[in-house]
Formats: sequence, C-alpha cells, structure tokens
Amino acid sequence: MTALDLSQVASRVVDVRARISNAGGKNVKLIAVTKTFEVAALVAAFDAGCDGVGENYAQELIAKAKLVPTSKHLPVHFIGRLQSNKVKSLCGVVDVWQSVDRLDLINEIAKRCGDGATTKIPQIMLQVNSTNEPGKGGCEPSETENLLRVASSKGLEVLGLMTVGPTENEPEATRRAFRLVRKLADDLGIAQCSMGMTGDLEIAVEEGATAIRVGSALFGARS
Repeated sequence: MTALDLSQVASRVVDVRARISNAGGKNVKLIAVTKTFEVAALVAAFDAGCDGVGENYAQELIAKAKLVPTSKHLPVHFIGRLQSNKVKSLCGVVDVWQSVDRLDLINEIAKRCGDGATTKIPQIMLQVNSTNEPGKGGCEPSETENLLRVASSKGLEVLGLMTVGPTENEPEATRRAFRLVRKLADDLGIAQCSMGMTGDLEIAVEEGATAIRVGSALFGARS
C-alpha cells in the first residue's frame, strides 16, 4: 500500500472543491480515488466531506472494505477494468459500478446483484471509450444506446456515462472527448457524467461533468 499523509487531505479537498467552483461547477460530486492507498484514505475521504470513494482492484477493495468503520462509509464506486468473474465477490461492497462497457458484464451484474440478491437495485454507469485509443476501457460511442437498453431491461439503474480522457492529456483532445460523452448522455436522456481527474478536471467541469475522480490531488503521488 502507498504511504499516506493524512494531515493534508482535508485542505486538499478544499483546494479541489475550489478548482471545481472556479471552473463553473455546481453540485459536482468529488469521488476520492483511494486505490493502492491504505484504509485510512477511505476514512480521511469521509472526514473531509468527499462524496464517494473509487477503487480499481477487486481483491484490494474487498480487503479494505472490511476494515472501514460503518460510521465512516462512503458510497464505493468501482472504476477499474472489471472481469465478469469478480462481480459476485463485489456485490454488497460496490455501490456504483462505473466501468460497465459490455453485455456480459451487464448480464453478470444483473444475475449476481439484481433480482433481490441485494437490498437495492444495482446502479451502474456505462463507460465510453471517447478517445478511440486501442486497448482503452469503454464501449464504442455507437454501442452505448444498446447497452443502456439492455441494462434497463435487466433491472439495472443506469445513472449516466463514464469516460477517461486521452492518455496524452492534450487539452483540445480532452475537451473533444468530454464534450462527446456529455452530448451522448444528453441525447440518451441520462443525467450524470463521470469524467475528469486531477490533471483535467477543469475541462471536465466546463464540459458538463457531474462527478470527477481525483486521487493524487488529495492523497499525493502513488508509489
């Protein structure tokens, strides 16, 4: 696990909230990306007023979730590439499945977590590959409508769309990617867009993000 300086988290959350506000954001959720950080990061995110925590790795999340006090629980967003065979073990741990990008994953979440398997309807976001980068997670934009239809028919609640900006982080390419996803969400009639991280959150907010996913700006660099 990466070492963590807890003394800085609260002030860094204030700084990130200010960046959101200065970019024109209102009611933008701050998801603290706690992957590779110790359990204390999840507690610190709660204490600092974050809106959720984001984790990428199934086994790491399962281990840490058991150690977080119930009184310090924030909604857990799974934001990494997800194998279908990990879904069963994550039901009851994940609150929002942000990286859903294919039919077999929709079917598995519906099978393992839906239809009374848990106490609430599974909430998902459809991840879109908005940059056309080979090997990057996310469905093609043209596939989104069908995934939305199937997920809804399976009883899943589709909150919105999620995307990751270009690997090279070039501002205009980033803006195009985020604008594409915001328009796609609007065309499909779904409200939420999870997009933007530490390096590009201002562009994401300007282009209509309703949630950003921030790790290093809150907890420092990962080892």
